[in-house]
Amino acid sequence: MSHIATILLLGSGELGREFVIAAKRLGARVIACDSYDNAPAMQMADGREVFSMLDGAALRAAVGKHRPDLIVPEIEAIRTEVLADLEAESFTIVPSARAAQLTMNRDAIRDLAAGGLGLVTSQYGYAESFTETRAVADRIGYPLVMKPVMSSSGKGQSKVENAEALEAAWDYAVANMRGDRARVICEQFIAFDYEITLLTVRHKNGISFCPPIGHRQERGDYRESWQPAAMSPAALAKAQDMAATVVMALQGGGRGWGLYGVEFFVKGEDVIFSELSPRPHDTGMVTLASQDLNEFDLHARAILGLPTPGSITSRPAASAVILADRDSDDFAFEGLADALALSPEVDVRIFGKPVTRPYRRMGVALARADTAVDAVSLAKQAADAVRIVYSPKAD
Repeated sequence: MSHIATILLLGSGELGREFVIAAKRLGARVIACDSYDNAPAMQMADGREVFSMLDGAALRAAVGKHRPDLIVPEIEAIRTEVLADLEAESFTIVPSARAAQLTMNRDAIRDLAAGGLGLVTSQYGYAESFTETRAVADRIGYPLVMKPVMSSSGKGQSKVENAEALEAAWDYAVANMRGDRARVICEQFIAFDYEITLLTVRHKNGISFCPPIGHRQERGDYRESWQPAAMSPAALAKAQDMAATVVMALQGGGRGWGLYGVEFFVKGEDVIFSELSPRPHDTGMVTLASQDLNEFDLHARAILGLPTPGSITSRPAASAVILADRDSDDFAFEGLADALALSPEVDVRIFGKPVTRPYRRMGVALARADTAVDAVSLAKQAADAVRIVYSPKAD
């Protein structure tokens, strides 16, 4: 069987799972890679490879074995210098090796945005020890937000109200960081009105924007997202301009095609750059219900060089996460029928993760309604109706 392209997917979580579905619908062959077997995306892919993405030799071996047309990172913690070497050898890295390198850690992308591109950001500083952390905090002031420079899903992030809470925040950040260096970013806490994700698609004909996505976080990770988020035309224009600026700067030696999740804080008409992911975004799961072409469809079309809409619209919709509360490898889901019975406009996606952990996302409820506010309420009801039931040995 001939395929439009062979894709090597680096990281196989729930976002990768939906991407595999989108890519295979377009005729691609996908090899899903992750550090553990039976990861969500592997269950949908044509093949799988199990290795640490930080193992450069194993990464090279997988590329040599499959000779992919496209190498698609789904996570940040990857041996990015190997990606740069592969790009120099004419392999296509999505969206580019430069994007993977600069977004692997929060420090590089923040320095590019603030220093290299002159985008508006909060005050910030880095630290590699508690002593350095204290010095940065004294300069920035309280309250502040501390995050590992490399982590996922908000792990290790906390708001620090005063000097007495600083050491506990440092310990929490170090305990939850990914990669092989202990480094945190401390940033000024901004009393924003709301925060958004602006899904930005770079494709062969230019740049397209999805309507802004609002979201609410707890413990540094999103709990609900909704689209479209209410936003003034002036603020939206600023966000789009900043998103286009940083996305164009990430091309490097690659094509730069793909979908980017660009996060902003908004206070009045002021728009402040926060973070960027050069791949589909967790808050963008809402697009599975809100857009005719969801974020995974758009990512697949863009990286494959297929026609991508210049104008993208949405209907009011929301997502709400389904969380685990303990460690277990023996569990089941109940209440799915109850959730779906709430409304014909409700849908549920179970991610297929083989083990649970406290606060791990195991699924998402989706809902459409007349307004985004109503959609959030309905999505939360649906998420609450789905229960994770653990075997007695998990208690």
